[in-house]
Amino acid sequence: MNFEEKTLSEEYKYEGRIINLRYDMVELPNGTVADREVVEHPGGVCVVAEDDDGNILLVKQFRYPYKELTYEVPAGKRDKSGEKPILCGIRELKEETGATAENYYDLGKLYPSPGYCAETIWIYGADKLSFGEQDLDDDEFLSAERIPLEKAVEMVGNNQIPDAKTQTAILKYYYLKKSGKLSGKKIIDI
Repeated sequence: MNFEEKTLSEEYKYEGRIINLRYDMVELPNGTVADREVVEHPGGVCVVAEDDDGNILLVKQFRYPYKELTYEVPAGKRDKSGEKPILCGIRELKEETGATAENYYDLGKLYPSPGYCAETIWIYGADKLSFGEQDLDDDEFLSAERIPLEKAVEMVGNNQIPDAKTQTAILKYYYLKKSGKLSGKKIIDI
């Protein structure tokens, strides 16, 4: 069976600094017309960075939509939709934690909420870290913390880390590392 929906029209309702909101009309596979609301986003990255002692770097910050402090892996949005995701990941890791890595690993991508959002988040692992100073954006207030990888996995299981990208990234990194499959995902050409 064909599951594809044909776009009949697109209308922008809002165009902002981070997101755009589009209202589309589509034709469903059975010929019925339906509407779709789509949030456009340039995409983002997240990085699970592990130090030589088996700790990963998490950032603790206030997230306004939820009005609470969260633990997250270093992450951020691409400055423009054409920006190479790995370069965004390298930049965000350095800005938020002061860390740079010798090795980066491609852990895939995720769609955070594909029912209405067109955002893609690319996931990377990193190791062989060296540290310098953070370089936070003017509107960014966070602390970088080192958490043992095993403890971070427990925190995901205990719902102490509700952020979806962070849960996915930590669990993927942990699985690939423990199964010996991480080294095959190393990014050589940056």
